[in-house]
Amino acid sequence: MNTNKENKFVGVQISPISFIDEGVDTVLDTLQNRVGVNVLLIGTVSWLGLKSGRSVSWKIDGWPDHGIPEPFSMKGGAYFDPDPKFYNKTFIKKFKAQDKEMVNEDILKMVIPKAKERGMKVFIELMEPFFNYAGHGSATGVDIPNLVQCMEIDVFGRISSSPSTSNLDYRNWILSMIEDQVANYDIDGVMWCNERYSPLDQLFQGSAPGDFSRQFLIEANQRNLNVNKIRDSLKVMFEFFDNIKNGKKFVDGNFIEFFRLLFDKPEILEWEKFWLERNKDLDKEIYGLVKWVNPKLSFGLNVWNRNHFNLIRKIQWPWKEQVKYSDWVKPITYQHQSGEIFEREINIFGKTILNNLTKSEVTSVFAKILGVNESSLDNLTQRGLDPDTYIYTQCEDAVRGVENEADVYMGIGIDAPRSTKEQAKCTPDIAYRSVLATYKAGGKGIVLSPNYSSMKLSNLDGVAKALKELNIF
Repeated sequence: MNTNKENKFVGVQISPISFIDEGVDTVLDTLQNRVGVNVLLIGTVSWLGLKSGRSVSWKIDGWPDHGIPEPFSMKGGAYFDPDPKFYNKTFIKKFKAQDKEMVNEDILKMVIPKAKERGMKVFIELMEPFFNYAGHGSATGVDIPNLVQCMEIDVFGRISSSPSTSNLDYRNWILSMIEDQVANYDIDGVMWCNERYSPLDQLFQGSAPGDFSRQFLIEANQRNLNVNKIRDSLKVMFEFFDNIKNGKKFVDGNFIEFFRLLFDKPEILEWEKFWLERNKDLDKEIYGLVKWVNPKLSFGLNVWNRNHFNLIRKIQWPWKEQVKYSDWVKPITYQHQSGEIFEREINIFGKTILNNLTKSEVTSVFAKILGVNESSLDNLTQRGLDPDTYIYTQCEDAVRGVENEADVYMGIGIDAPRSTKEQAKCTPDIAYRSVLATYKAGGKGIVLSPNYSSMKLSNLDGVAKALKELNIF
């Protein structure tokens, strides 16, 4: 069990608004002296309340025991002052947040000096997609003219709701605003999160797949992919899933029919693989950019919990590959919230290609394959997942997967937003056992997530209790 104080990494994800609401000194003193935090991961650019705002589930969870108990009409954008010289290769130049609470503030200038005085590290924390993300408290609008011209195009030629990461203006904007912050501020590192749905993932969820935008097609043609054939095959697969939704019965069942289509139209997987490679390339480019500007900075990947709850993503995102472009990884394991998330992922398959199995059967099979070692798989939403098994198993899996080439800092959920009142609640005991399970499984640190603005101090006391027992705080 690694409990070395010298290499301590006890982080917390935090919104700019918390520093405005409570004051920088108060927040830092509370986190450092009451909880034992020594790393701040600040959401500096976002149109999502989960990254930049107050609690996004206050109607269900109530307000925490700190901060301002009022909804935040977040406009979103950059909560630092963008330096114009970095944005010559993108039309996205003016994106400073216009929230009245922050419009004249630069969160990094506010926090970094005081954090350094206390010996605390500051990371910038960024997640793509930056806006229009269900369940994350998206801003009602994005005040960037012509942004719609960066959007993905689906298989039917329609503009989708998310920008194409191959669009040169959008991709260059991401690279530019990260370079801007890395070059201009005395930060200690970057945490990057990539949560995009692949074409196959979109099909399973009933959406028309992409990306058939101009730049992506240019890249596909450079790889000599037969785009017209791929488009026609994806339309057939979309019709297959649409037929399932409308109750059509296939002679040999959905599972056999699905794989029959894949065997008949392997270009579907060819497109999926190409999309996945380009998606991962963005992560690699950001890693290289950060290291080019400042090789001493630490770069971590905030890894989607769907990577261990979804069979397809588990296949597509091996740990061994991710350590080639990261110094550390943070598996998202928001344990009290995760029962509902696991059930949601199970339903993606249970209501489509595995609809001939009962929900209990699908759950048992997927739990076994994915290593979700719960003593009971009943009422997962209401119970949440047990930290002693779930956090431990996922941390052990990540530690084994990185093969000592990267550190593992577990993403511990503290009052992660719930979507229904029946969903399990966080407690001090859950927080306490989650921290202990992390270090017992070989993790080197923790990141309290997803946002301090929704965390109850009483639950954070459970974190402090565990850290003290481990002699880390």
